[in-house]
Amino acid sequence: MARLNVNPTRMEMKKLKARLDTARRGHKLLKDKSDEMIRRFSIIIRENKRLREEVEREISETLKQFSAARSVTPSYQAEAAFAMPSVSVYAECATGSVMGVEVPSVKADSIKRSDGLPYAYSEITSEADYSVERAAVLIPKMLELAETEKTTRMLAAEIERNKRRVNALEYVMIPQLEETIAYIKSKLDENERAAVVRLMKVKSNSNRQ
Repeated sequence: MARLNVNPTRMEMKKLKARLDTARRGHKLLKDKSDEMIRRFSIIIRENKRLREEVEREISETLKQFSAARSVTPSYQAEAAFAMPSVSVYAECATGSVMGVEVPSVKADSIKRSDGLPYAYSEITSEADYSVERAAVLIPKMLELAETEKTTRMLAAEIERNKRRVNALEYVMIPQLEETIAYIKSKLDENERAAVVRLMKVKSNSNRQ
């Protein structure tokens, strides 16, 4: 590790010791923050996994019912029926905070259903009714899934940045400061020994005279 290019003086050593204390405190704080962020990330990622599996399972069942409805209905008639929305969703978007990281918060503020289904009962089979109802129920869960997935991505990026800062302090700055302080201390000790030797020589010469 290359030491810092500084003058080996007591004043410089005092400044470097202060910087070393600050770096050690910062390293501890960042390490604690990183550990807590990883803990929170683990909780959110488990929730995200549960939500994704649940949403994917329900989407698969809904699509199966849509396929069954289309199989017994002319394609032009099915497309015209399903093109009409049966619900209107109003989402409330805000931001939250997880360990100082701003994350999205998306909630289904209100879901307004139209009167009845968006097609005549005589035109489409009952399979379509079930699939439209299931799709409407899925919307809040899909919004929640989108929120947790974005949160996990943002936390993962922040954890990676924080890890780089911790490593920079632990493996670069702190060792560099410690090596520089040790170098200054050795130089100061060497200068003190040289001064003592000079004094002894001066005293010896004065005694001879």
